[in-house]
Amino acid sequence: MRTFPVFALLFFVVPLVEIYFLVQVGQVIGAFPTIMLVVFTAVLGAFLLRQQGLSTFVKFQRAMAQGEMPATALLEGLILVVGGLLLMTPGFVTDTIGFLCLIPFTRAWIIKGLSSRFQMRVLSSASVASGSTGFRYQPGSGPGRDDNGKVMEGEYTRKE
Repeated sequence: MRTFPVFALLFFVVPLVEIYFLVQVGQVIGAFPTIMLVVFTAVLGAFLLRQQGLSTFVKFQRAMAQGEMPATALLEGLILVVGGLLLMTPGFVTDTIGFLCLIPFTRAWIIKGLSSRFQMRVLSSASVASGSTGFRYQPGSGPGRDDNGKVMEGEYTRKE
């Protein structure tokens, strides 16, 4: 799928949807309360972004200190940045999506979906690159590993 049409569609559709909802809410509660509500959600979002961002940074540091790859913390950080940007955009739809990015439970759900989608793309491109349609990725498999995924030690001699 080409990204330009998707971004062009989002560039035109999202503002129209936001304006529609702002007008509808403004008609129900009035213009000033609507503006205050938008400002309040931005301030609350900034506060939650700071709190969740610090928590994610601590997870990142902890993973690095243990010598692990902090992939989950990096994805959480990316989703937090997207959520923060959405919260800074005036409107109720973007605020809702932004808040969903800040809630740990929904953020974990988003990460799980993105991870499985990304993993499928990597596996399918690896299959195409290897030229074999029967390519299957098995965690722990590969050169120098036994059937249980444990590293096999040994010596070898190269003969020419």
